[in-house]
Amino acid sequence: MKASEYAAFDATALAGLISGGDVSAAEVQAAARSAIELVNPALNAVVGPLLDHPVGAATDGPFAGVPFAIKDLVCHAAGVPQESGSELCRGFTPAFDTDLMSRWRGAGLAVLARTATPEFGLSLCTESRANGATHNPWDLSRSPGGSSGGSAALVASGALPFAHANDAAGSIRIPASLCGLVGLKPTRGRIPPGPGGDDPLFGTSTEFAVTRTVRDATRLYAAVAGTATGDRIEFPMGEDPASSGRPKAARPLRIAFSTASPFGGPVDPACVQAVEATAAALENQGHHVVEESLAFDVDEFSAMVTTFWAATISEVVAAFAAGRPQARADALLQQVTARFAERGRALSWHDVAVARTAQNVLTRRAGAYFEGYDVQLTPTVARPAWPVGAMDQDDPEYSPEQWFREGLALSPFVALANVTGQPAISVPVGSAGTLPVGVQLTAAQGGDGLLLSLAAELEVAIPWAARTPTHHVSRLPAGS
Repeated sequence: MKASEYAAFDATALAGLISGGDVSAAEVQAAARSAIELVNPALNAVVGPLLDHPVGAATDGPFAGVPFAIKDLVCHAAGVPQESGSELCRGFTPAFDTDLMSRWRGAGLAVLARTATPEFGLSLCTESRANGATHNPWDLSRSPGGSSGGSAALVASGALPFAHANDAAGSIRIPASLCGLVGLKPTRGRIPPGPGGDDPLFGTSTEFAVTRTVRDATRLYAAVAGTATGDRIEFPMGEDPASSGRPKAARPLRIAFSTASPFGGPVDPACVQAVEATAAALENQGHHVVEESLAFDVDEFSAMVTTFWAATISEVVAAFAAGRPQARADALLQQVTARFAERGRALSWHDVAVARTAQNVLTRRAGAYFEGYDVQLTPTVARPAWPVGAMDQDDPEYSPEQWFREGLALSPFVALANVTGQPAISVPVGSAGTLPVGVQLTAAQGGDGLLLSLAAELEVAIPWAARTPTHHVSRLPAGS
């Protein structure tokens, strides 16, 4: 199998070829290695060398033998380094699988690589002192977004059909939008966070993947969703059609759309146009579409998220810095990360309790809003792919508040669903010249299957599968 042939298939198709005996898993994985080696010199999306052998996985899973990669943050495999994009974590190798990693294995995924992330996921640009900058295959001068930019760049370039990603403030959906992919952030409690954590980033963070097709997202979700033993937050699967991998066709839905940033900043006309075109397409399909936003206190929101991140960063840094003088550990951190760690060490329990109270109020307000609407439609980001270097995590001038303001100016629509625990998905229906533009669909907690079914409708109404970036396996001479 040539690299260009391999890059034309999504994960579902590759799994079918392997299980049907048309091609061996070894041949598919060899093509994947060739594809990664072809695109990565320009993308810088891989951390360290490719794994000598795929991480051991079930041979009877729904994606048995299909190539995959894990982001170098949170989810980890026993014996495979995980360095969180930080020099502080250089050489750290976990001794056990996370629960999600065990499910990746059970699905049969052949993990070949680790993908790049900014230090501790704290940026909307996938750039770090430890690994350098990752580039967007649609335009190498642009960022793939963050913090799952390494995974998104590899998938968009055709080097992988899908890859692990996680999302605490949009880190699945932002790279999906900037790289022309499907990015689902599941409902809080649907993907197991253990055993090392029970409520990551105070319930704002969850794990999943970036994919090229909705059917891959749906089948992968069916393979890994559901709580694990000991999980503190459980959200029952119930009748969620996504749990079977075959979401039902969406009934006529009540859809509210908005294109205005809740934080008051500008939104690029291409992002507005993508939402308006999507709203028209959904209305043509019989859904009831109205313009309506969800209002909330943006100052309180920003303070809450800053507290959550500062508290978490300080705890993680302390764990990796154990046995080292504080000054020595901080010297290994990038400047913005060090400021967050410093802020976190100064927080009191009262500060965290205030933030949790604000989270509770906002979660219930969002719940009430979604009693009136099935789905909310917004832009995913406020502008198409921004330049590499748009956010400098080594700039000592940033306070935590200023850093979040910078991020919210680029992507003001996504972090709300992290705080409230709702599912949200970005689909690449729009464009701005040669750059892709995503729109975001959000539903009430537990509405993962609803979002996947609606995304599948849009995939038919506004097809995106045929679009490929300039730096794509099929377009590079060695790929053929």
